[in-house]
Amino acid sequence: MKKQTMDGNTAAAHVSYAFSELAVIYPITPSSPMSETVDIWSQNQKPNVFGQIPKITQMQSESGVAGAVHGALVCGGLTTTYTCSQGLLLMLPNMYKIAGELLPTVFHVSARALSAHALNIFGDHQDVMACRQTGFAMLCSSSVQETMDLALVAHLATLDTSVPFLHFFDGFRTSHEFNKIDVIDYAEMKSLIDENSVQAFKKRALSPDCPTQRGTAQNGDIYFQNRERANPYYAQTPQKTQQIMDKVSALTGRTYRLFDYVGSETAEHVVIMMGSGCLTMQETIEHENESSGKFGLVKVRLYRPFSIEHFLAALPKSVKSVCVLERTKEQGALGEPLYLDVCAALHEKGITNVSVIGGRYGLGGKDFTPAQAHAVLQNLADSSPKNHFTVGITDDVCMTSLSVDKLYHLPKKDCVSCLFYGLGSDGTVGSNKNAVSIIGDKTHLYAQAYFCYDSKKSGGVTISHLRFGKRPIHSPYLIEQADFLSCHDPSYLQRYELLSKLKRGGTFLLNCPYESLHDLQRFLPERIQRAIAKKQIKFYVIDGTKIAKDCGLSGRTGMIMQAAFFALNPDVLPYEQAMAYLKEDLTKKFAQKGQDVVEKNIAAIDQTLPALRQIHYPNVWENCPDSALLTPTDNEYYTKFMQPVLHLQGDELPTSAFTADGSVPTATAKCELRGRAAQNPQWIPENCIQCNQCSFVCPHATIRPYLCEETQQTPDGFDTIPALGIKDKRFRIQVATEYCMGCGVCANVCPAPKKALVMTDAEQLPSQPQNWKFAQTLSSATLSPLKRNTVKGSQFYPPLFEFSYACAGCGETPYIKVLTQLFGEKMLIANATGCSSIYGGSAPSCPYAVNQNEKGPAWASSLFEDNAEFGYGMRLALECQAKQKDKSIWIIGGDGWAYDIGYGGLDHVLALNANVNILVLDSEVYSNTGGQVSKAT
Repeated sequence: MKKQTMDGNTAAAHVSYAFSELAVIYPITPSSPMSETVDIWSQNQKPNVFGQIPKITQMQSESGVAGAVHGALVCGGLTTTYTCSQGLLLMLPNMYKIAGELLPTVFHVSARALSAHALNIFGDHQDVMACRQTGFAMLCSSSVQETMDLALVAHLATLDTSVPFLHFFDGFRTSHEFNKIDVIDYAEMKSLIDENSVQAFKKRALSPDCPTQRGTAQNGDIYFQNRERANPYYAQTPQKTQQIMDKVSALTGRTYRLFDYVGSETAEHVVIMMGSGCLTMQETIEHENESSGKFGLVKVRLYRPFSIEHFLAALPKSVKSVCVLERTKEQGALGEPLYLDVCAALHEKGITNVSVIGGRYGLGGKDFTPAQAHAVLQNLADSSPKNHFTVGITDDVCMTSLSVDKLYHLPKKDCVSCLFYGLGSDGTVGSNKNAVSIIGDKTHLYAQAYFCYDSKKSGGVTISHLRFGKRPIHSPYLIEQADFLSCHDPSYLQRYELLSKLKRGGTFLLNCPYESLHDLQRFLPERIQRAIAKKQIKFYVIDGTKIAKDCGLSGRTGMIMQAAFFALNPDVLPYEQAMAYLKEDLTKKFAQKGQDVVEKNIAAIDQTLPALRQIHYPNVWENCPDSALLTPTDNEYYTKFMQPVLHLQGDELPTSAFTADGSVPTATAKCELRGRAAQNPQWIPENCIQCNQCSFVCPHATIRPYLCEETQQTPDGFDTIPALGIKDKRFRIQVATEYCMGCGVCANVCPAPKKALVMTDAEQLPSQPQNWKFAQTLSSATLSPLKRNTVKGSQFYPPLFEFSYACAGCGETPYIKVLTQLFGEKMLIANATGCSSIYGGSAPSCPYAVNQNEKGPAWASSLFEDNAEFGYGMRLALECQAKQKDKSIWIIGGDGWAYDIGYGGLDHVLALNANVNILVLDSEVYSNTGGQVSKAT
């Protein structure tokens, strides 16, 4: 076996491709890389273990995938697929069929949260737990290495048992974690295959040569008995799976059991869990047992079928209390699924001297830390432990949460921890993936990398967590105390408490245009200066943005900052050697884009070391006073909810900060000053032909035309020109520099003979924020005589979609913006999942705005697959409500009571109740006197 650095998705794909003749796919995050990887291998004619080239077919939806998989299995094709979340749930109907017909297959699932009150693309176990009664066996992996090993177990076991398997691992936390693992080659896998099992499956295939019928309709006289007929297959599955595990263990040297126990042999308190959280709990237990020796952990591998015998055999005889910790929530149940299974297992065997509690952690991808694991252990060891608890949140509504000691950290020996704060699309994540692969594959060091993204596409923050060490790294949680921290966007210093995660004496690398002490003292926030001095941090700066621009790579600073990282960490890899590997890697990576691109990247790397500067700061920095984070508004929703989330402190928000149904107010994107562009458009009044096309095409609604009266008093610098074709009015184009993304679309589209917009360095436009604030007081739509449904006229109406999270230069958002300028106060939006749901619906801020009457678009989304139906349902309800509003009759009788008597006319009303005084019909009010009905005044 060779060692190689890869992520969990690749590990699963490596095995599944080996055993598959067919893979039917439909991409869904975070399982998509598995589909993409096997598709690439197939296109490149890579053979599987049978010497065949698997066929990869993409369907129209996950439900279509499940149907195609079912059909392929019925006809004897070794078939697999990859999915998660609601995509997996769409496969449920066919999963019952596949299991009912005992068709061997493996579904690989990067387990993910379900869309409930909100969309969440990150990992927990809610999706797979919804599959536990389908009849699929369920096998769980906890790490990248286990994902490869247990994927092999799943494919071998499904052939041996004829029971379909669902192999799952945590979405993002395992699926996207890079780790140095032992790769099982195809020859080794093939040696474990039982050819008789393969042939037995092939012989059951539907064939006109030996015709049979499946999927018949059965009545109640026989359905029940036939349903029970498959029981022996499930009864033997645990033992056969363990036998397969033993074979894989003999091959790899890594031992696996259905329920793996680690910890003290005389443990009194045992935690039971599955997934990546097991590794965090194991590390914490090993640390705690150095002093107490009373804790243990049972890792659940095969969850379905649940083997009571194997489970009880894993528990130490000394156990007194058990905590079942789960990464799912089953609303309304007596407890989460694994908790109920454990309780049932102990009860069925008459074990009454072991107490059982349950708890939840890590929903929606929330990090599970050693401090949280420690809190779970402390609660379990308490004489009166809290049951059905939560950990990792502050639940001040139902008081379920455990108290967590945030200062609790596990010592990390022989391990270097590094944090990189990048900007989406700047190349940080890609260059870090290259770096961890180089270090993991080219040196004796072990490497781990995990990448945190927010949901804001290219405009959002990315945080890369890299660890390097001499021993295998099993720490599936975020770095809280880094040896090295690199900030690739200087605006982050104002927004985030970066240096709180850097160790005392650590190294801080900052990408910024300043290198003199004088300039840095003016630029750095006081709290950053104080933290640098108090922690005695080694401080370096580099103007990576300038290097990228000079080399023709504007905005792509990732590779430059990566080269600087190697320069400052020679113990990880000598600099000259690292640069040779980097250049070799980028030559391969960019070869298809042309030699010019390769040379630009090499030039940028070569300029890195000479531009790197160490800053020797004075001791007086230690006495700098605290300065508050920028708060651009006194809006309560912003200060209490948005600001903590935007400053990466959303984990600290208590349960009471949220609405039960997940709804949030609109018109809040304006509270977030997101502009970070190096250049903004500058308006040249004398060149402007007042076509308003710059405003029409702006993706973020940050450049707008304004009208004012001829006599209007304006601030200094708020230059205006006579409005063309509009009498007694003056005109101005105003830019919102604090929100502008600097894409330059407005300047490019300007049709004036001499450009009226010129991209200018942002620092040369200091008065524009005040001009923007004044422009908001002008009522341009009221002053404009132009029709609203024209290009020029529409732009005088305020856009009710502004400052979204869309990428700079986005081609979609101008259309949405213009729609809101035409119909915004009447819009109801049914949004499909995709870019538009991310830049338009990412918590905590909302770019949909309101007009001066507080009217504006109302927005909702359902699922990825049902957008048309969701919108149609909204339309049906609105039509129904409109009909009721127009035709419904409310009567006020002589008894003084009001009655809604539904649809009908005046005769219907009079026939129903002659004692009617006043009625409302078709929104008109009538009076009734002695049967004479007339319109009321």
